[in-house]
Amino acid sequence: MEFVKAFVVGGLICVIGQILIDNTKLTPARILVIFVTSGVVLTAVGLYEPLVEFAGAGATVPLTGFGYSIASGVKEAVNEYGILGALSGGITATAAGITASIFFGYIIALIAKPGDKS
Repeated sequence: MEFVKAFVVGGLICVIGQILIDNTKLTPARILVIFVTSGVVLTAVGLYEPLVEFAGAGATVPLTGFGYSIASGVKEAVNEYGILGALSGGITATAAGITASIFFGYIIALIAKPGDKS
């Protein structure tokens, strides 16, 4: 049942993204920012944590989950280090994901030989 919950919640988040792509003039970059920012805001008001507890990876893997990770890291760092934690908590909490995306992006760029679409 855990997999079904993750699939449904993650799928609904992706459906929202696809609707935004198909029915608005928003660029993918703006949609990305909207998702990350909404993850931060929903975490700040206490609505995203119950969703994470319910859906697990279905809520943490999409872009809103990145915003959740940033907000959770900031919250923990502020509790531990005070106001200076607001500057470092988000990066500390997401460092592994950022590093992995840079590393694997580089490896894929070496293999795929990216270039212009022309």
